[in-house]
Amino acid sequence: MRFQLLLLQTVEGLDRTMETATDTAATAVNQSLLDIIFKSGTVGIIIMLIQLILSFIAVYIFVERYGAINRASRIDEHFMNNIRVNVQSGNIQSARALCQTTDTPVARMVEKGLQRIGKPLRDIDAAVENVGNLEVFKLEKNLSTLASISGASPMLGFLGTVTGMIQAFYNMATQENVTPSLLAGGIYQALLTTAVGLTVGIFALIGYNLLVANVEKVVFQMERSTTEFMDLLQEPTA
Repeated sequence: MRFQLLLLQTVEGLDRTMETATDTAATAVNQSLLDIIFKSGTVGIIIMLIQLILSFIAVYIFVERYGAINRASRIDEHFMNNIRVNVQSGNIQSARALCQTTDTPVARMVEKGLQRIGKPLRDIDAAVENVGNLEVFKLEKNLSTLASISGASPMLGFLGTVTGMIQAFYNMATQENVTPSLLAGGIYQALLTTAVGLTVGIFALIGYNLLVANVEKVVFQMERSTTEFMDLLQEPTA
């Protein structure tokens, strides 16, 4: 019985020791990261703040555009069939009402075409195409900003690298006794700003390419629906 109690106390003591060691290690990591950031110099801190702002902007653009593009790509499979039935039966108003209750680029393009029924097909096609161009422009909103962040963020990191190395070599040239701590500030700045810049740039580039691919899918749906609608207008009415 005493042996069991002793064993239990020993296990509990080891658990407390492990928890204390884990908390101490986590605190040391957090402190070391903060120390690295603040020891990177004034230029390094400024660049880090800019990178932080760019990362927030990139995340906001990606989340907002991803949701908007996904909503635009949700097209009811029966939408064009319902439009076909209404148009062939001469019920244009019902077809337009269906388009107005469907919040997608395809619905707005078809509605514009329905408004032009009775005019030459060339005019209808031009009107639908103009609406399609506007819808694509809306889908691509802020994508250029995300692309700029993916390119500018690594460049800012390299700028921090250059200024950090300049600082390190300046310290070497102006001090008689060159020690590792003397060079630490410049080296911190050089390595940290580059790593952060590349990280932000890589994720921004991946997000940009993903959004562009999704936009292309929506554009393909718009072109397919436009062709189907124009073919519908050329079919003989019953």
